[in-house]
Amino acid sequence: MSKFMGLDIGDATIGIAISDENKIIALPRENYFRKSSKKDIDHMIDLCLEHNIEKIISGMPYNMNGSLGPQGEKTKKFIRLLEKKIKFSDRISLEIELIEWDERLTSIAAEKAMIKADLSREKRKKNIDKIASTFILQGYLDYINGGK
Repeated sequence: MSKFMGLDIGDATIGIAISDENKIIALPRENYFRKSSKKDIDHMIDLCLEHNIEKIISGMPYNMNGSLGPQGEKTKKFIRLLEKKIKFSDRISLEIELIEWDERLTSIAAEKAMIKADLSREKRKKNIDKIASTFILQGYLDYINGGK
């Protein structure tokens, strides 16, 4: 069965979450430390193949007023590159849909959840992107499942 993947794309890391096969629960996967565009894309393609990914939900960092700032532009550029590489990859036979998802306040929600779980500042810093990607993916899963 296929799964969905959630991404929280940053300059230094990409937080990654993967759904369960029923597409109900988002599970944190990893904080991927970025190397180069080619290596970053190759890693995403490897994960798509490993987990039979059907959709990639990428957080889009809109400003609070709904505009797209510099980080949003970088994110869009990476998403377009990933989409192009997936489309023309000879390794992927299925079509993978890429969806942009409003990620406003997901990092704050992730931080609050980790504080509530009594994680140290160091552990929170190491896991923030992975947890934020989980919030992004879970928000999308809740949306498509009618909030159930």
